[in-house]
Amino acid sequence: MSDTIYYILGVLAIIYIAILFKNKRGSRNRKSRKFMEGKRRHEK
Repeated sequence: MSDTIYYILGVLAIIYIAILFKNKRGSRNRKSRKFMEGKRRHEK
């Protein structure tokens, strides 16, 4: 039972780190994302 707790904590840590990296990339590309969303709306 004690091993499963460590596995769960490890998975949560990996997910947390992945979210942090995505947020750093997202903050850099927010303007480009909004620009692309605007283009997609105009196409419709």
